[in-house]
Amino acid sequence: MQRLPAPHRRLAIGLAGLAGFVDGVGFLTAGGYFVSFMSGNTTRLAVDLATEPAKALLPALLIFGFACGVFGGAVVALKSGAWQARNVLALVSALLIAGAMAQIADRIPLALAALVLAMGALNNCFQREGESSFGLTYMTGALVRFGQGLAYRLCGRKAAGFADLLLLWGALGGGAVLGALTYARLQGLSIAIAAALGLFALAGAAVAGRDRRDHD
Repeated sequence: MQRLPAPHRRLAIGLAGLAGFVDGVGFLTAGGYFVSFMSGNTTRLAVDLATEPAKALLPALLIFGFACGVFGGAVVALKSGAWQARNVLALVSALLIAGAMAQIADRIPLALAALVLAMGALNNCFQREGESSFGLTYMTGALVRFGQGLAYRLCGRKAAGFADLLLLWGALGGGAVLGALTYARLQGLSIAIAAALGLFALAGAAVAGRDRRDHD
């Protein structure tokens, strides 16, 4: 993450907050399953298979949908060149708008499908050589690298940018809190709020991309 220009680092932290917001809303909408945290869904799938097999279909579909979203976002990113963040976020925003419309129409399965596709796609905003530089919707790797960076610093070695990873984690957690609060107060419009945040992030990505081109 430290290799990104400052505007893109700020954008990444904001996108982690968006991912947390959407996952908080999605978790409550799906009754305890995730739309961005597939490690958690994998554990839920395994436990459901062992204890209540009838419940295993939902986490399985969420995992499949997330993978499809990653695929779609990767195709967009690979075709977008320097504008990958902007174009991927355009896709994410469109999916969040679709999810909001489905929620308003009380089509909850369709809303969840749109959310999980959007979160899968989101992880392609910062591709480098065909791979995501870091995750935006999952933080286990970021916390591992933060802990390693802290150890390097304490042992007198260089560990540039490791503190930014803690900011990513904090943004995800803070976003999830806001998402849960929004769902509690504006349940039927909670995904619409997420879509508005997605459009705001899209505008930020356009500005960050323009700034990067101006300095290239």
